[in-house]
Amino acid sequence: MAARRRFFKNLLGISLAGALPAWPYAATGSREAPTPKLLPKPLSEGYTVGLIAPGYAFPEGLIAEVRELLTSLGYRPYHTERLLQRHGYFSNTDRERAADIDHMFANEDVDAILCIRGGYGCTRIMGMLDYDNIKAHPKPLIGFSDVTALLHGIYKETGLVCFHGPVGSTLDDAFSISSFQSVLTAHHPLPILRNAVLEKKYANDPVYERYVIYPGKATGEICGGSLTLINALVGTPHALDFTDKLVFIEDIDEAPYRMDRMLTQLLEGPTFRKAAGIVFGVCAGCNESTNPNSFSLKEVVMDRVAPLNIPAVYGMSFGHVKQNFTFPIGIRATLDTEKMTVALLEKYLSGD
Repeated sequence: MAARRRFFKNLLGISLAGALPAWPYAATGSREAPTPKLLPKPLSEGYTVGLIAPGYAFPEGLIAEVRELLTSLGYRPYHTERLLQRHGYFSNTDRERAADIDHMFANEDVDAILCIRGGYGCTRIMGMLDYDNIKAHPKPLIGFSDVTALLHGIYKETGLVCFHGPVGSTLDDAFSISSFQSVLTAHHPLPILRNAVLEKKYANDPVYERYVIYPGKATGEICGGSLTLINALVGTPHALDFTDKLVFIEDIDEAPYRMDRMLTQLLEGPTFRKAAGIVFGVCAGCNESTNPNSFSLKEVVMDRVAPLNIPAVYGMSFGHVKQNFTFPIGIRATLDTEKMTVALLEKYLSGD
């Protein structure tokens, strides 16, 4: 009987080892991004933008729409055949999605990389990427939502500044396009992130309300993105260290109690309370609940964040919304809650 138990235990270990990628170091480890930071080159007219789908598959016809948009903006769109193959709810297998990212960084003809959509799947391929290749060929990587994992994983492994901004399927708004091009183009002085003019149809929508959670100014490195993905990285090699950081947070279609649960998890962690400041975007669909006794999203945010007594705001123009500004991960910036602006303080593009 003991021999049989040992046999099945060994068999299970062999099966699991073959099913999952091997991490290069223990999952409980933590490494800060190398310094100095690795800066990508600016994006200019005529440059080639590589399209990837690192997670979910996408609707038929989307590639043509994104290609047409990028061409109209003066860029040359490019993608491989890997983008056209579906694997269940993913755009391709884990290995092929990781290989496509490696290809885009290694390809000297590709100047920037734009994720065509988010969804789910980036966390599955973090241990498969060739980070030495990425470090050797720095270029802008842009996306949000599930791409939060890629932005932070690559930054932590290589020091490469990546960009939280629209994906191909959402880069169809004048404000979003203006911010995308402004932030990714070499220029002086450094940009200040300002909110879009709120459309009248959102004026009475509580998730679009702009308010101060706790007043003041705060300076720190920008980190963050999707709250769900920030939480998904906890306990992995790419978990975020919030110490002295400006933490950007957004999400979509999470009930108030789920937002409460995720914020509480961060609060119970070792570093979230040490953040310099917190910047919420628009958490679209996160005020909905079937529970008649539910707190509102604003009540949850105020209850969980205001007691930290650090500068914080809600409602800035980023997230799963039409008007979405682009910002660099890992760059020092200052939040001014009175003006509701974020001023970038250091260069984030090479040669700028």
